[in-house]
Amino acid sequence: MNILITGCNGQLGNEIQLLEQQYADHTYFNTDVAELDITNKQAVERFVIDNAVDGIVNCAAYTAVDKAEENQQLCGLLNTLAPGYLAEAIEQRGGWMIQISTDYVFDGTAHLPYTETEPVCPNSTYGRTKLSGEEEVMRSCHHAMIIRTAWLYSTFGNNFVKTMIRLGKEKSELGVIFDQIGTPTYARDLAAAIFTAIGKGIRPGIYHFSNEGVTSWYDFTKAIHRLAGITTCKVRPLHTAEYPTPAARPHYSVLDKTKIKDDYGLEIPYWEDSLAECVQQLISNS
Repeated sequence: MNILITGCNGQLGNEIQLLEQQYADHTYFNTDVAELDITNKQAVERFVIDNAVDGIVNCAAYTAVDKAEENQQLCGLLNTLAPGYLAEAIEQRGGWMIQISTDYVFDGTAHLPYTETEPVCPNSTYGRTKLSGEEEVMRSCHHAMIIRTAWLYSTFGNNFVKTMIRLGKEKSELGVIFDQIGTPTYARDLAAAIFTAIGKGIRPGIYHFSNEGVTSWYDFTKAIHRLAGITTCKVRPLHTAEYPTPAARPHYSVLDKTKIKDDYGLEIPYWEDSLAECVQQLISNS
Protein backbone atom coordinates (compact mmCIF):
# COMPACT_ATOMS: atom_id res chain seq x y z
CA MET A 1 0.00 0.00 0.00
CA ASN A 2 0.95 3.63 -0.48
CA ILE A 3 0.44 5.34 2.88
CA LEU A 4 0.48 9.10 3.49
CA ILE A 5 1.67 10.20 6.94
CA THR A 6 0.97 13.84 7.81
CA GLY A 7 2.57 15.73 10.68
CA CYS A 8 5.70 13.58 10.37
CA ASN A 9 7.85 16.05 12.36
CA GLY A 10 5.69 15.73 15.48
CA GLN A 11 5.96 13.25 18.34
CA LEU A 12 3.71 10.59 16.84
CA GLY A 13 4.90 11.20 13.27
CA ASN A 14 8.51 10.62 14.31
CA GLU A 15 7.64 7.43 16.18
CA ILE A 16 5.74 6.15 13.14
CA GLN A 17 8.79 6.79 10.95
CA LEU A 18 10.93 4.69 13.31
CA LEU A 19 8.50 1.77 13.03
CA GLU A 20 8.14 2.00 9.24
CA GLN A 21 11.36 0.01 8.87
CA GLN A 22 9.58 -2.97 10.47
CA TYR A 23 6.68 -2.69 7.99
CA ALA A 24 8.69 -2.25 4.82
CA ASP A 25 6.09 -3.93 2.61
CA HIS A 26 4.35 -0.56 2.33
CA THR A 27 5.49 2.68 0.69
CA TYR A 28 5.34 5.72 2.97
CA PHE A 29 5.01 9.40 2.12
CA ASN A 30 6.16 11.17 5.29
CA THR A 31 5.03 14.77 5.05
CA ASP A 32 4.87 17.90 7.13
CA VAL A 33 3.90 21.42 6.05
CA ALA A 34 7.02 21.79 3.85
CA GLU A 35 6.05 18.75 1.78
CA LEU A 36 2.26 19.09 1.86
CA ASP A 37 0.05 21.92 3.09
CA ILE A 38 -2.98 19.98 4.31
CA THR A 39 -4.97 23.23 4.65
CA ASN A 40 -4.85 23.55 0.84
CA LYS A 41 -7.69 21.39 -0.49
CA GLN A 42 -6.39 21.29 -4.09
CA ALA A 43 -2.85 20.42 -2.96
CA VAL A 44 -4.19 17.54 -0.87
CA GLU A 45 -6.29 16.17 -3.74
CA ARG A 46 -3.34 16.44 -6.15
CA PHE A 47 -0.94 14.70 -3.77
CA VAL A 48 -3.31 11.81 -3.07
CA ILE A 49 -4.03 11.24 -6.78
CA ASP A 50 -0.46 11.76 -8.07
CA ASN A 51 0.98 9.33 -5.50
CA ALA A 52 -1.86 6.77 -5.74
CA VAL A 53 -2.34 6.96 -1.96
CA ASP A 54 -4.27 4.02 -0.46
CA GLY A 55 -4.43 5.20 3.14
CA ILE A 56 -3.76 8.24 5.32
CA VAL A 57 -2.60 8.52 8.93
CA ASN A 58 -3.23 12.13 9.97
CA CYS A 59 -0.93 13.05 12.86
CA ALA A 60 -0.97 16.76 12.03
CA ALA A 61 -2.82 19.09 14.41
CA TYR A 62 -2.78 22.42 16.20
CA THR A 63 -1.99 21.19 19.72
CA ALA A 64 -1.05 24.37 21.62
CA VAL A 65 -4.12 24.16 23.85
CA ASP A 66 -3.83 27.60 25.48
CA LYS A 67 -2.73 29.47 22.35
CA ALA A 68 -5.72 27.95 20.55
CA GLU A 69 -7.99 30.27 22.53
CA GLU A 70 -6.34 33.24 20.77
CA ASN A 71 -5.78 31.54 17.40
CA GLN A 72 -9.20 29.99 16.87
CA GLN A 73 -9.18 30.41 13.09
CA LEU A 74 -5.82 28.68 12.57
CA CYS A 75 -6.78 25.99 15.08
CA GLY A 76 -10.00 25.33 13.17
CA LEU A 77 -8.17 25.25 9.86
CA LEU A 78 -5.69 22.59 11.03
CA ASN A 79 -7.95 20.55 13.31
CA THR A 80 -11.26 20.65 11.47
CA LEU A 81 -11.00 21.69 7.81
CA ALA A 82 -7.70 19.95 6.95
CA PRO A 83 -8.81 16.50 8.21
CA GLY A 84 -11.95 16.94 6.12
CA TYR A 85 -9.86 17.68 3.01
CA LEU A 86 -7.76 14.57 3.62
CA ALA A 87 -10.88 12.45 4.16
CA GLU A 88 -12.55 13.70 0.97
CA ALA A 89 -9.41 13.08 -1.09
CA ILE A 90 -8.89 9.51 0.13
CA GLU A 91 -12.61 8.72 -0.24
CA GLN A 92 -12.30 9.48 -3.96
CA ARG A 93 -9.59 6.80 -4.12
CA GLY A 94 -11.70 4.33 -2.13
CA GLY A 95 -9.03 4.31 0.56
CA TRP A 96 -8.92 4.45 4.35
CA MET A 97 -7.95 7.04 6.94
CA ILE A 98 -6.82 7.10 10.56
CA GLN A 99 -7.50 10.41 12.31
CA ILE A 100 -5.78 11.04 15.65
CA SER A 101 -8.05 12.80 18.15
CA THR A 102 -8.06 13.67 21.83
CA ASP A 103 -9.56 13.20 25.29
CA TYR A 104 -10.40 16.93 25.14
CA VAL A 105 -13.63 16.07 23.28
CA PHE A 106 -14.96 15.26 26.78
CA ASP A 107 -15.56 17.83 29.54
CA GLY A 108 -13.80 15.71 32.16
CA THR A 109 -16.64 15.60 34.70
CA ALA A 110 -16.97 11.78 34.70
CA HIS A 111 -15.69 9.42 37.39
CA LEU A 112 -15.45 6.27 35.29
CA PRO A 113 -13.29 5.72 32.16
CA TYR A 114 -14.83 7.21 29.02
CA THR A 115 -16.06 4.74 26.41
CA GLU A 116 -16.35 5.66 22.73
CA THR A 117 -20.14 6.03 23.05
CA GLU A 118 -20.10 8.55 25.92
CA PRO A 119 -21.61 11.96 25.09
CA VAL A 120 -18.98 14.47 23.97
CA CYS A 121 -18.84 17.97 25.44
CA PRO A 122 -15.56 19.82 24.75
CA ASN A 123 -14.94 22.95 26.82
CA SER A 124 -11.96 24.42 24.94
CA THR A 125 -11.28 25.66 21.40
CA TYR A 126 -8.81 22.83 20.94
CA GLY A 127 -11.37 20.24 22.02
CA ARG A 128 -14.16 21.73 19.91
CA THR A 129 -12.02 21.88 16.74
CA LYS A 130 -10.76 18.32 17.24
CA LEU A 131 -14.33 17.05 17.70
CA SER A 132 -15.40 18.89 14.54
CA GLY A 133 -12.43 17.26 12.80
CA GLU A 134 -13.68 13.82 13.86
CA GLU A 135 -17.11 14.64 12.45
CA GLU A 136 -15.67 15.91 9.13
CA VAL A 137 -13.59 12.76 8.70
CA MET A 138 -16.46 10.38 9.54
CA ARG A 139 -18.79 12.28 7.22
CA SER A 140 -16.37 12.39 4.29
CA CYS A 141 -14.65 8.97 4.42
CA HIS A 142 -16.60 5.75 4.84
CA HIS A 143 -13.48 3.80 5.82
CA ALA A 144 -12.23 6.09 8.60
CA MET A 145 -10.93 5.18 12.04
CA ILE A 146 -10.76 7.83 14.79
CA ILE A 147 -8.24 7.15 17.57
CA ARG A 148 -8.60 9.38 20.62
CA THR A 149 -5.54 9.56 22.84
CA ALA A 150 -4.33 11.56 25.84
CA TRP A 151 -1.25 12.96 27.60
CA LEU A 152 1.07 12.12 24.69
CA TYR A 153 4.84 12.14 25.18
CA SER A 154 7.94 10.71 23.48
CA THR A 155 11.67 11.25 23.01
CA PHE A 156 10.80 13.67 20.18
CA GLY A 157 9.58 17.27 20.29
CA ASN A 158 8.41 19.23 23.30
CA ASN A 159 6.33 17.41 25.89
CA PHE A 160 5.55 17.14 29.60
CA VAL A 161 8.17 14.47 30.32
CA LYS A 162 11.01 16.48 28.82
CA THR A 163 9.82 19.68 30.52
CA MET A 164 9.64 18.05 33.96
CA ILE A 165 13.13 16.57 33.57
CA ARG A 166 14.51 19.99 32.58
CA LEU A 167 12.71 21.84 35.38
CA GLY A 168 13.65 19.13 37.88
CA LYS A 169 17.31 19.78 37.13
CA GLU A 170 16.94 23.57 37.15
CA LYS A 171 14.70 24.16 40.18
CA SER A 172 14.76 23.18 43.84
CA GLU A 173 10.95 23.23 44.05
CA LEU A 174 8.15 22.69 41.56
CA GLY A 175 4.35 22.94 41.84
CA VAL A 176 2.33 20.45 39.75
CA ILE A 177 -1.44 19.94 39.53
CA PHE A 178 -2.72 16.89 41.42
CA ASP A 179 -6.49 17.12 40.81
CA GLN A 180 -6.47 16.34 37.07
CA ILE A 181 -6.54 12.61 36.45
CA GLY A 182 -5.72 10.72 33.27
CA THR A 183 -3.30 8.30 31.65
CA PRO A 184 0.00 9.19 29.94
CA THR A 185 0.53 7.76 26.46
CA TYR A 186 3.95 6.88 25.06
CA ALA A 187 3.73 7.87 21.38
CA ARG A 188 5.71 4.76 20.40
CA ASP A 189 2.98 2.53 21.87
CA LEU A 190 0.33 4.47 19.93
CA ALA A 191 2.41 4.16 16.73
CA ALA A 192 2.64 0.40 17.26
CA ALA A 193 -1.16 0.21 17.72
CA ILE A 194 -1.65 2.14 14.47
CA PHE A 195 0.50 -0.36 12.57
CA THR A 196 -1.46 -3.23 14.14
CA ALA A 197 -4.69 -1.64 12.90
CA ILE A 198 -3.27 -1.17 9.40
CA GLY A 199 -2.02 -4.76 9.34
CA LYS A 200 -5.28 -6.30 10.54
CA GLY A 201 -7.49 -3.97 8.51
CA ILE A 202 -9.05 -0.61 9.34
CA ARG A 203 -12.42 -0.95 11.04
CA PRO A 204 -14.45 2.26 10.68
CA GLY A 205 -15.44 3.96 13.90
CA ILE A 206 -14.12 5.62 17.04
CA TYR A 207 -11.49 4.01 19.27
CA HIS A 208 -9.66 5.03 22.44
CA PHE A 209 -5.98 4.44 23.11
CA SER A 210 -3.68 5.38 25.98
CA ASN A 211 -1.37 3.36 28.17
CA GLU A 212 -2.91 1.29 30.98
CA GLY A 213 -3.45 2.65 34.47
CA VAL A 214 -4.39 5.99 35.98
CA THR A 215 -2.38 8.86 37.48
CA SER A 216 -2.33 12.62 38.12
CA TRP A 217 0.07 15.19 36.70
CA TYR A 218 1.65 15.39 40.17
CA ASP A 219 2.19 11.62 40.42
CA PHE A 220 3.35 11.55 36.80
CA THR A 221 6.00 14.14 37.64
CA LYS A 222 7.12 12.21 40.74
CA ALA A 223 7.56 9.10 38.58
CA ILE A 224 9.49 11.04 35.91
CA HIS A 225 11.89 12.44 38.51
CA ARG A 226 12.39 9.07 40.18
CA LEU A 227 13.12 7.35 36.86
CA ALA A 228 15.44 10.17 35.77
CA GLY A 229 17.33 10.07 39.07
CA ILE A 230 16.34 13.63 40.03
CA THR A 231 16.47 13.97 43.82
CA THR A 232 17.17 17.67 44.38
CA CYS A 233 13.75 19.04 43.35
CA LYS A 234 10.79 19.02 45.73
CA VAL A 235 7.47 18.52 43.90
CA ARG A 236 4.46 20.21 45.53
CA PRO A 237 0.83 19.29 44.69
CA LEU A 238 -1.27 22.18 43.30
CA HIS A 239 -5.03 22.57 42.88
CA THR A 240 -6.14 23.50 39.34
CA ALA A 241 -7.43 26.80 40.76
CA GLU A 242 -3.86 27.69 41.81
CA TYR A 243 -2.63 27.40 38.22
CA PRO A 244 -5.15 29.17 35.95
CA THR A 245 -4.79 28.67 32.18
CA PRO A 246 -6.60 30.26 29.20
CA ALA A 247 -8.06 26.87 28.19
CA ALA A 248 -10.02 24.64 30.54
CA ARG A 249 -8.53 21.18 31.14
CA PRO A 250 -10.59 18.02 31.77
CA HIS A 251 -10.37 17.06 35.47
CA TYR A 252 -10.88 13.41 34.62
CA SER A 253 -9.95 12.05 31.20
CA VAL A 254 -9.27 8.33 31.63
CA LEU A 255 -10.12 6.53 28.39
CA ASP A 256 -11.67 3.05 28.29
CA LYS A 257 -9.63 0.95 25.83
CA THR A 258 -11.73 -2.24 25.82
CA LYS A 259 -12.88 -1.78 22.21
CA ILE A 260 -9.44 -1.41 20.61
CA LYS A 261 -8.04 -4.26 22.74
CA ASP A 262 -10.89 -6.59 21.75
CA ASP A 263 -11.02 -5.66 18.05
CA TYR A 264 -7.25 -5.76 17.46
CA GLY A 265 -6.00 -8.13 20.15
CA LEU A 266 -3.77 -5.44 21.65
CA GLU A 267 -1.84 -5.84 24.88
CA ILE A 268 -1.27 -2.27 26.06
CA PRO A 269 1.70 -1.54 28.36
CA TYR A 270 1.27 0.00 31.82
CA TRP A 271 2.01 3.73 31.76
CA GLU A 272 4.94 3.60 34.19
CA ASP A 273 6.65 0.77 32.27
CA SER A 274 6.48 2.79 29.04
CA LEU A 275 7.60 5.93 30.84
CA ALA A 276 10.67 4.06 32.16
CA GLU A 277 11.51 3.02 28.59
CA CYS A 278 11.21 6.60 27.30
CA VAL A 279 13.19 8.17 30.15
CA GLN A 280 15.96 5.61 29.67
CA GLN A 281 16.13 6.56 26.00
CA LEU A 282 16.28 10.27 26.87
CA ILE A 283 19.12 9.63 29.32
CA SER A 284 20.98 7.55 26.72
CA ASN A 285 20.54 10.28 24.10
CA SER A 286 21.70 13.12 26.38
